Order: sequence, then C-alpha cells, then structure tokens
Amino acid sequence: MSELPESLLEKRDALLARLRQLGSCAVALSGGVDSAVVAKAARLALGDAAVAVTAVSPSLASGELAVARQTAALVGIRHEVVHTGEMDVAEYRRNAPDRCYHCKHELYSQLDVRWVQPLGLQHVVNGANVDDVADYRPGMTAADEHGVVSPLIECGIGKHEVRKLAAHWGLPVADKPASPCLSSRVQYGEQVTPERLRMIDRAESWLREHGFVEMRVRLLSGDVASVEVPLPQVGRLTDTPLGNEMTAAFADLGFREVTVDPEGFRSGRLNEFVPLEELVDHRRG
Repeated sequence: MSELPESLLEKRDALLARLRQLGSCAVALSGGVDSAVVAKAARLALGDAAVAVTAVSPSLASGELAVARQTAALVGIRHEVVHTGEMDVAEYRRNAPDRCYHCKHELYSQLDVRWVQPLGLQHVVNGANVDDVADYRPGMTAADEHGVVSPLIECGIGKHEVRKLAAHWGLPVADKPASPCLSSRVQYGEQVTPERLRMIDRAESWLREHGFVEMRVRLLSGDVASVEVPLPQVGRLTDTPLGNEMTAAFADLGFREVTVDPEGFRSGRLNEFVPLEELVDHRRG
C-alpha cells in the first residue's frame, strides 16, 4: 500500500465518510480507474451494503467487462451486470453532441429499476471526478436528473489523485489508460451502429496486439479511420510495413480509408468540434 500525502489522506477519509452517509449504494462500475476507486471506497465504507453494477452494451470495449469483474473480485464487492438498451434510443443513434446524455439516462434508469429498488439500495454513485467538470460531459446532466451521487467530485478529488488512491489501495487499474465507450470514437453526426462499434473495437484490438497501449481509432464521415497514437509512436504507422499492414487489416474490417493523425493521441479529441452554444449551455447547467 503506497503512502499518500496528508492532503490526499484527508480527501480519502472524506470520501469514506461521504459514502458512509449514504447508507447503501449501487456503484456504476466500468473497467476504468475512477469507478474502481469508488467501488473500493464503497466496500470499505459500507461493506455488503454496497453493490457494483457494470453496464453491458455494444459500446463497451472488449476486455472492459473482464476488468470490471476482476476489480470487483479484488475489492470484494458484490458485482452484477445490467444490459442497457441505449442502441434502441433514436437520439442516441443519431449521435448529436448530447449522445452521452441519452446513454447515461438509460443506464441510471436501468440501475434504478433493476437493482436499486429491488435490493432496497438508497443511492447510485458514479466515478466522475473533478477534472470531468471542466470537460464537455452531458452525461452529468443525466446524473443530476437521477439524483446520482458523484463522491469524487464532492470530495474535490481529481484524476491524478484518483490514480494515487488506486495505487494506495493496490488496484491493478491504477495505471490503466482511459477507455471511454466506443461510441465516443464516432464523429458527431455520424450514425452510431453496432456494426461501426465492432469495427472500432476490432481496430483498437489490432493496435493493442501490435504494442500500442494508449491510442484511439476515430470513425469519421465516410467510414474513414483516424488513428491516434502518442506522438513519439506516430512514425511506426506512417510509411512503414506496419502501417501498410494496418491499412489492409482495417480495410478488411470495413473502413474505406485509414489516416494517422500527425498531432498524436488526444483524449476527448471529438469534443473539439462541439458547437460553442452546446458548451455554453452545458457549463451553465
């Protein structure tokens, strides 16, 4: 167990105290580090009164459910799976900048109906952290509407501190790269379909198999793949035999063209194209 600075020890204790106040909860557990830390804290604070639930749909990347299961087993928290139906929602499929709202609305509705009410749990909690507040996150609006608690935000805990807490508690996801839902790779305005999500998932799996850990495959208009890898690794995929292999492999998956972004990997890249009025409305809310 790694040591924490005094300021983070205070935040850790505040996190545990906040969760104890809830009495019981369902933790929305993805395969990522944020919700893993909340699940660990909930187990410490509430014991068997905390349950972790992972949402499964075509937008969940390969391997993320397995990571969530491993995390829950390590933490010792009861783990359940809920199959969500956001792909049945027209507003989600049309992929406007508010797509995430419709996804989270579906998730929190399912958690409430299938787990919170039947099990007599009092709250749903998520893994949103302080750094998420500054980004464009319409899913937070859905969380507010459903009364979802964001304990990391309430306790002033940011992403860097989340990773320190994960290391402190011995969670193997402490250094895991972020892996948001596959739909976040689809350019706004392009229809989200299960077929396109499979293309993206298999393309990213191909990159992982070839040694790329932090990367994204963005699906642009016309089923064009825009590949982002860290800037020092861009050369591995441009004018090289590996790049030619990638182009052929992605074509087999259904991409009509493959490009490598010369600016390298940037998390949240497609949010750069969100209309200004959407950002203003989001921050006002």
